[in-house]
Amino acid sequence: MSTTIRRTRSVCPACLKNIPAVLQRDDSGRIDLEKTCPEHGFFSVPIWQGVVDFDRWTQGSVPLSPERGLLCPADCGLCPEHENGSCCVLLEVTARCNLHCKFCFADGGRFGTDPDLDEMKSGIRDIVRQCGSPLLQLSGGEPTLRDDLPELVRFAKEAGCSYVQVNTNGIRLAEDHLYAKELADAGLDIVFLQFDGTRDEIYHALRGKALLQTKLDAIHTCAEVRVGVTLVPTVVKGVNDKDLGEIVSFACDYLPAVRGIHFQPASYFGRIPYIPKSDDRYTLDRLMSDLSEQAGISLDSFMPSRCDHPLCGFHSSFLITPRGRLKPVSSIRHTASSNCSAKDNREYVARHWRRYPDEGEPRAEFEEEMDFDTFLYHMKHHSLTLSAMAFQDAMNLNIERLHRCSLHVYDKGKIKPFCAKYLTPIL
Repeated sequence: MSTTIRRTRSVCPACLKNIPAVLQRDDSGRIDLEKTCPEHGFFSVPIWQGVVDFDRWTQGSVPLSPERGLLCPADCGLCPEHENGSCCVLLEVTARCNLHCKFCFADGGRFGTDPDLDEMKSGIRDIVRQCGSPLLQLSGGEPTLRDDLPELVRFAKEAGCSYVQVNTNGIRLAEDHLYAKELADAGLDIVFLQFDGTRDEIYHALRGKALLQTKLDAIHTCAEVRVGVTLVPTVVKGVNDKDLGEIVSFACDYLPAVRGIHFQPASYFGRIPYIPKSDDRYTLDRLMSDLSEQAGISLDSFMPSRCDHPLCGFHSSFLITPRGRLKPVSSIRHTASSNCSAKDNREYVARHWRRYPDEGEPRAEFEEEMDFDTFLYHMKHHSLTLSAMAFQDAMNLNIERLHRCSLHVYDKGKIKPFCAKYLTPIL
């Protein structure tokens, strides 16, 4: 027996037509998003496994009203119905890539020429004009294939972007120390490093080749040029979902070069290896449960996003003790009604993911009881942030979530929610 707990809108995964949808909860607590396209039929996909209390997690979030979301996401751009500003704006600077990964939201790796430098600078100016001073993510393809990327980083900072991060597989950073130094000197704040696990068989499965040593070399290079690294695992059920605890242990060992881990459960858009079955879905609450079990983290340490919709992700911060134990900074759970602005969220991200200039100071001793200055020191140099973003695809798209999105993409003059920009039919 199942019960309808929420009404929303979604799209048909075959034709992308906007259609009504409902969230249905069964007796086990599992929640499915269900919808029917007049042309292509009925679809159901799990969005919550019931291992975390759904009602508590989404407490305070406002359901989509019947008169809203009727046109989303066709011809999408930020419109009066959109409820959030831009925390991070992604700019694709190339479609080229030096890998051909099975899971790629941008379907990178195509041949061709890059957009010219002046076009990219014009786009950056337009982003600042429309969005204020966002965190700018330079992405692709593989952005480090552009020799002029340092110039784009420098220009973005001068144009008014608060922070700049590069989304990369790390290959060039591992091989070209001078290039990494140029990026750092240009003002790069964060390296968003594709990092799927601690074993090469994981990289063979997801990226097509052994890459673990490359990742290690890239981290060492970033440490030398003092640019903060956030590890970004794409989590695929049956491939690396049992390696989550090892990834956390790895990050602790590489503090303060590694500042955080941003988990991304696999979504099925762009280039995908197959049409997903329901059992292949790796939900946000399953990720939290597995992290709790594998890394010894209390489930109460995870908090829903205060900027995006609570079903979009989580965040948590930890002090790392000398024995490698993760001590939660706070277990006070906020609710979706205590939303923060995109600007506040951007500052939170930057505060936790950037490197600090005084990290050469002697390590302060960790104590359970410490004064405020010592606490601040440990937060800057011996803390780790765990976060996640559960992207949406054509099967599980929930327009209620789309309206709260603060991760945007610049596309030919428009600012689009990430999951609208990369939405592709999957049937």
